[in-house]
Amino acid sequence: MSDTGRSGRIRATGKRRKSPAKGRRATTTLSWVAAGVVLAGGSGLGYVYFKLDGNLKGVDINSALGTDRPDEVDNGSQDILVLGSDSRDGDNAEYGTDEGGARSDTAMILHVNEGHTKASIVSIPRDTLVSRPECVSDNDGRTTVPAAQRQMFNTAYEVGGPACAVKTVEHMSGIRMDHYVEVDFTGFKKLIDELGGVPVTTKKAIKDTKSHLDLPPGTHQLNGEQSLALVRTRKSVGDGSDLGRIQLQQAFMKALIGQVKNVGVFTNPKKLYDLADAATKAITTDSDLASVNQLMSFANGLKGIGAQDMEMVTLPVRYDPRDPNRVVPLDTQSQQLWQALRSDAPIPASVTEGSAGDKGDAGTIVKGD
Repeated sequence: MSDTGRSGRIRATGKRRKSPAKGRRATTTLSWVAAGVVLAGGSGLGYVYFKLDGNLKGVDINSALGTDRPDEVDNGSQDILVLGSDSRDGDNAEYGTDEGGARSDTAMILHVNEGHTKASIVSIPRDTLVSRPECVSDNDGRTTVPAAQRQMFNTAYEVGGPACAVKTVEHMSGIRMDHYVEVDFTGFKKLIDELGGVPVTTKKAIKDTKSHLDLPPGTHQLNGEQSLALVRTRKSVGDGSDLGRIQLQQAFMKALIGQVKNVGVFTNPKKLYDLADAATKAITTDSDLASVNQLMSFANGLKGIGAQDMEMVTLPVRYDPRDPNRVVPLDTQSQQLWQALRSDAPIPASVTEGSAGDKGDAGTIVKGD
């Protein structure tokens, strides 16, 4: 996770999209985090506002990337890169030792449509081999990371930080990312614990020695540690690859959305503050979002999206013929996917045809209650 603080940031000056529409209460992973900030920050308690604002950390993606980016599409839609960092620094050291730096263990593109009534979520397998563009590392702001072929997607974050991860996604998709949000292991656990856990039902036992998850079949109220273990599990589900883990992550996200709607944080001021405090400590965002005011505006634009309004797919891939432990994008289907997002259109069913990413039964093992 980046440790770039809010001090010393250069304010981005790029043109932003239209103001988002308002709607029902927040029901996506990003929106419920932001919604807690909205209500706590808007309560009139100056201490609460400045305390939460001081928790936030920002990275100036726009300044780091400059003008060599896809064109801005000024139609009211939004594209956000969401990363889960596998850094082992600080409290995350219990999950292992860093081997040269943190990587983006989980990567999703969240596309919010023009009317802010629907969303598409595209998971990018971390083992996807991509052409990584030349980046200026925002780890120090000076080091140039050369372009490279056949690189695992998650190495972009490792060698160049958030800006390089964003540039790699934009290079792959031809879509400009409006925002960046990152959550690390410890922050994720604390968010789930503050929420009171997430109820899920497992259709069969999951026992994974790597993630230390041990769940018998049945209904469980997963705490933060168990939730983190679930979204990190891969060896004991599907074919043991990252593709099965992505299906678990997508199933867990749906369960999380359902829990947020039912937990009643909006009628409990203390719970709301605790959740907002944990959320703002857990995330690193682009500098355009790194204040309570900006998160308030962002959250308002996501309130109209419910679980039934979301479609989730995995980047269409096949196993690499040269290395079965890696995957490569399917060109035709990938271009169909990116074109749908650029056009603010539904993702066509043909995108998943022939893709290894949406096969298997890992996603059916877990469901929300």
